[in-house]
Amino acid sequence: MASVTSTDEMYMRRCFQLAAHGLGRTRPNPLVGCVIVRDGHVVSEGYHQCHGRGHAERNAILNCRQPQLLQGATLYVNLEPCAHHGHTPPCAPLVAASGVTKVVVSCDDPNPRVDGRGYDILRQAGIEVVRGVLQEEGRFLNRRFFTLMEQKRPYIILKWAQTEDGYMDVDRSDGLPHSYWITGSQAKQLSHRWRTEEAAILVGSQTYLNDRPQLTPRLYAGNAPQRYLLDRRGRLSAEGFPSAAAQETLPSGWTSLRHATVAQAMQYLGDRQVQSLIVEGGRAVLDAFLEVGLYDEIRCLVAPRLFRRGLSAPALPTVDGTLFLHKEKVGDDRLITLCRGYCPSVH
Repeated sequence: MASVTSTDEMYMRRCFQLAAHGLGRTRPNPLVGCVIVRDGHVVSEGYHQCHGRGHAERNAILNCRQPQLLQGATLYVNLEPCAHHGHTPPCAPLVAASGVTKVVVSCDDPNPRVDGRGYDILRQAGIEVVRGVLQEEGRFLNRRFFTLMEQKRPYIILKWAQTEDGYMDVDRSDGLPHSYWITGSQAKQLSHRWRTEEAAILVGSQTYLNDRPQLTPRLYAGNAPQRYLLDRRGRLSAEGFPSAAAQETLPSGWTSLRHATVAQAMQYLGDRQVQSLIVEGGRAVLDAFLEVGLYDEIRCLVAPRLFRRGLSAPALPTVDGTLFLHKEKVGDDRLITLCRGYCPSVH
């Protein structure tokens, strides 16, 4: 492997910036950005904008207004160029024929249809290949993609809001319906933005019966996630899951999961190529994921208000060498984020 320079890292970080613009729109494809440089000048850029459209390398090559500038240039891309036909033609042959003489990459592509084949095409064309530039950051950028490819399950985000005194729900012992908000308007909008970034969202049956949540990004423009209900007790009837003991019928647009364990439910979603999942369930569902360590990220919003009694929020796991902590303000609230493996905010 050739030595990596600070210039390589600078252009790779630009690839990351470009790639991030596709968040929530490229799945199940990864986030990819591309920068083409010649004689110290950027001659073109591109990124994968949404699933079914051109990939980053193709867009960058086609965006170059003076194709002759590609001759002898260096192409930076954060993921190995693909080598298979999907909704679009493969990128590696296009890069090989473009005239660039060097390709610098952050991460190898674990997809079995690629997995080194892209590099083979480039090397056979006489192109120098440099791999592993800012690889850890590149994997974090595409953590959803890598989790599905390598662990065969979605990237799992546990999310909840709680009061300063540690409650996530009001006291419901009176048996009456309650409507309330814990966090402020900025945190609420942020939560809706998060929904546009992930493939799916899940709550448990108790949360559904208590709140009838819509789980749509009403306060932020973007794609709505697939909605799932973890209904291990069959409390709601649903398409394909009738229940004589059900309290009501689940509306259309929802999918009921009747699996006995969260691990089985996540395997089911992985088999269906669901790349990422926000769990916005109540205490029982969140505890089910926490108890078996089945999560990749936790996002806890803490509001400066007191319930004094009610349902306690889950305890945050202990921060150690594999779980990294980040805190920030969101309006009047605080966001506590815990990430497994790597978190740029604390590096």
